[in-house]
Amino acid sequence: MEQALAKNAALLYPDFGTNLAFGKESKHGQVKRAFDRAEVIVKERLVNQRLIPSALEPRGVLAWLDNGRLTIELSSQSAYGVREAIAASLGIDEADLRVIVEDVGGGFGSKGGCVGEEIAVAAAATRLGRPVKWIEERSENCAGTWHGRGQVQDVELAAQRDGTVLAVRSRVMADMGAHLEPYSAFVPTVVAELQTGCYRIPASQNTLLAVYTNATPTGPYRGAGRPEAAFLIERMMDRLAGELDLDPVEVRLRNFVRPSDFPYTNAAGSTYDSGNYQASLQRLIDLADYPGLRRAQATAREQGRLQGIGISTYVEEAAGFAEDRATARLELDGTVTVITGSTPHGQGHQTTWAQLAADAFGVAFEQVRVLYGDTDQPAYAVGTFGSRSAAISGAAVHEGAVRLKRKVRALAAAAFEAATADIVVTDGRLHVRGVPSRFMALKDVAEWAAGAGRTDELAVKASFDPPDTVFPFGAHLAYVEVDRETGAVKVLRYVAVDDCGPVINPMIVDGQLHGAIAQGLAQALYEGVVYDQDGQLLTGNLTTYLLPTAADLPTFETDRTETPTPHNPMGVKGIGEGGTTGSTPAVANAVLDALRPLGIRQLDMPLTPLRIWEAITKGGK
Repeated sequence: MEQALAKNAALLYPDFGTNLAFGKESKHGQVKRAFDRAEVIVKERLVNQRLIPSALEPRGVLAWLDNGRLTIELSSQSAYGVREAIAASLGIDEADLRVIVEDVGGGFGSKGGCVGEEIAVAAAATRLGRPVKWIEERSENCAGTWHGRGQVQDVELAAQRDGTVLAVRSRVMADMGAHLEPYSAFVPTVVAELQTGCYRIPASQNTLLAVYTNATPTGPYRGAGRPEAAFLIERMMDRLAGELDLDPVEVRLRNFVRPSDFPYTNAAGSTYDSGNYQASLQRLIDLADYPGLRRAQATAREQGRLQGIGISTYVEEAAGFAEDRATARLELDGTVTVITGSTPHGQGHQTTWAQLAADAFGVAFEQVRVLYGDTDQPAYAVGTFGSRSAAISGAAVHEGAVRLKRKVRALAAAAFEAATADIVVTDGRLHVRGVPSRFMALKDVAEWAAGAGRTDELAVKASFDPPDTVFPFGAHLAYVEVDRETGAVKVLRYVAVDDCGPVINPMIVDGQLHGAIAQGLAQALYEGVVYDQDGQLLTGNLTTYLLPTAADLPTFETDRTETPTPHNPMGVKGIGEGGTTGSTPAVANAVLDALRPLGIRQLDMPLTPLRIWEAITKGGK
């Protein structure tokens, strides 16, 4: 990026006269005054390397004409976004296009847009009148599907000697690649909004330089700007703790937003809905036995072993991008069908949505069927990304089940010739209050409605448009040992306490956290895109791009606090990206804590054995 911005750099777009895609300056509070009166200023250059999202299933699309109507089936995070993009690209009406998204083998952001290949396949099928299919090979995925991260952050932190942070100032270069993809420009702007993290930092300044380079375009990757912002502030909080010789936990506790401050508007103007950052960190300290780990670390150091403990706390923004819609329907066999616009690719929507509908309606989980992934069905969702599904699509499903229950009670009231308010629903049966022996099963109500010509009352449409975004948060701890001879890192323990509000399904939450932590840990230790000086991708397949396997990862110890949000009826927040946001700085902080006795204060990710070994042999810096 620095070469691309140099005075005599070759220009990707000569007409622009520059390789700067765009710049943005954000300044909030009295930044200069804070730095002028600071007793200590900590500076660091941080690198968030490029990553390849590496979904299990690469992208793929099949298009055909069905009685003259274009139908597309593909691996995507946004069925309706694809419909909108292809209709606009081909100049056809959205009603003349059907998009099907069934099982998707992962996305992590890289399937959130509709780009060249999908549109080309749709155009070819339309012109040829024949089915056309394109399936991405892994090498194509590594080279062509948008990459994630790609930032260089020059950061300064102004503080007092007691650890109170006064201001944060950053200059961020963001690698856009060769051109902008959908959402490319959005990702780096998040850093300015969230670089104060969980802390009461009154002044914040960010200079963003988004740069064109002759590399694959970048886009959202699990967290989409929030992990980059968390890495910035959490590395700097550890650097400040080291500079002041204070415990990293103590520095964080002294600066946290207080529970009584919520809703809290940070320096950049983002309003955090609810939180208790002290509780999540204290729970982490208790669960991990932090004092015991510090004692074990001291013993290891006396024996010449390099052990480190890394703490990170995070807050991230979730559940944005407007309204989602759902339909709830009582079938003639007495089962409930929920139709959602949100398409799952590992999040367990079928289970969670069925739970929400069953609880709201008052039927057994087994009586609910969830349909998704067909734009011809009466539903809509912006897409499955941004940790938005439970808080928005889930809320629409919940509202649909509540409304359907109201409708069914009204039908039963008509059948019983009673008042709707007197109808009680218990275990899938409806009866007049006080007369439980005289009841109708849901199947009976459906059949009665059909006989009365009122089947249109067996289905309801619902939508949910959130009043604002939600802010999940958490605290993570990594305990590592670095081999002094080889530079290899072994993660001895990993403990995480996250808060996504009330938990709908603990197993699904844990599953999301396990996958997210693995990806964040992978950025810290393993993954990284490498190009040579001629622009040739050197990490173009899974033999050269290093992904961790189960054997490389510890057992994750997870726990939760629960702080509801007021922004949806269930009080839930997103959990799909929190683990990634918290884990990368926790692991990086742990490795640098292990290397601190050697005078090594900062290393760029990935923290590979070679990179660490070279730093050790050079005697630190």
